[in-house]
Amino acid sequence: MTIAVAPGAVELHHIVKQFSADGPIVLDDVSLSVKPGEFVSLVGASGCGKSTLLNILAGLESPTSGVVNLAGPPALMFQEAALMPWLTAGKNVELALGLGGVPRVQRKARAQELLELVHLENSYDQRPHELSGGMRQRVAIARALAQSRSVLLMDEPFAALDAITRDFLHEELSRIWKETGITIIFVTHNVREAVRLSERVLLMSSRPGRFIKEWEIGSNEPWRSDSTFSSYVSELAGEITDNLRREIVRHAS
Repeated sequence: MTIAVAPGAVELHHIVKQFSADGPIVLDDVSLSVKPGEFVSLVGASGCGKSTLLNILAGLESPTSGVVNLAGPPALMFQEAALMPWLTAGKNVELALGLGGVPRVQRKARAQELLELVHLENSYDQRPHELSGGMRQRVAIARALAQSRSVLLMDEPFAALDAITRDFLHEELSRIWKETGITIIFVTHNVREAVRLSERVLLMSSRPGRFIKEWEIGSNEPWRSDSTFSSYVSELAGEITDNLRREIVRHAS
């Protein structure tokens, strides 16, 4: 199934964030341009401002100064699935469809299509406690897509999952991204995850947060499916991790 999404992009210009007038600067002169349909990951030490930046993009926080340009409001997905426990998987997706203005008579069919997209076509009537952690996260992805937004913000959505489930969801997310053409900005502490999923990885400095280095990975499908890609992921993840460690040491000294 292909979901039609409006073309979208993200533009940040000289974003500064302080939570109080006399407080520390959390984000300092952050600028970013994300092309429509691009998958970009943000990595950095804990407390560097990654989640704050995502919250600004989501409209949950306002920048102290700077300009944010988005093609409409984005969808946001957190580390926890945050499903309504009294609703089935299908009804959780229908809830998002209803908030998006989809007529009631169309919601069940649309919700079923979205669950099929995340390979949960048989889970419409299951409640969250009947689903595994990975399945709940796939419902959360379906719910995010139900909002029909052109930009999806993901804040460490797989951090709490075991390695096998996380690897499976990496493949699922890559497939969904390719099928929908949605723009994704992905925050993670897992450097290998960032390299495996993204077309571009940006490293943030410790506070105040700013972008200090960028790696272009691209999305050449034959190359990504080749056996050499796994070794490339390991090599590039090692390089990014070395840069991250140097930044952590610099900040601590």
